[in-house]
Amino acid sequence: MIHGVVTNAGPLMVFAKLNILHLKEVCGKPVFPRSVWEECVTAGIRRGYSDAYTLRSFLAQNYWYPEGSIVIPAHLSSANLDLGEKEAIALALSHNAMLLMDEERGRHVARKNGLSVHGSLWVLIKSYRRGLITEDQLL
Repeated sequence: MIHGVVTNAGPLMVFAKLNILHLKEVCGKPVFPRSVWEECVTAGIRRGYSDAYTLRSFLAQNYWYPEGSIVIPAHLSSANLDLGEKEAIALALSHNAMLLMDEERGRHVARKNGLSVHGSLWVLIKSYRRGLITEDQLL
């Protein structure tokens, strides 16, 4: 049985750029590692990306905060992935959760570890089918 959803940086950044943050309505309240927060919010703000401010505000308003320390299993620590991908996979494994990730290499590793993995496009399609977004919002 799958318990919740873990998201990596890619989907969060896509939804922030499109100003479509419907994760909760589509698949429940997401959890994410601190490294994902650092990549999406901290680094984005440092680079002056306005969508990073939007994302920070949205996450705070909805009480979505990063998970603390995450133990990366040995078999993942040697994988050729960035820290956010490794931690998101480890977090999804520990929560028996679905994983949202766009990077193909990370998705492959996650599937090899038995995780259910979907990307931004899956969330956008589900959002559209449920009437949460319109065609105009995607153009």
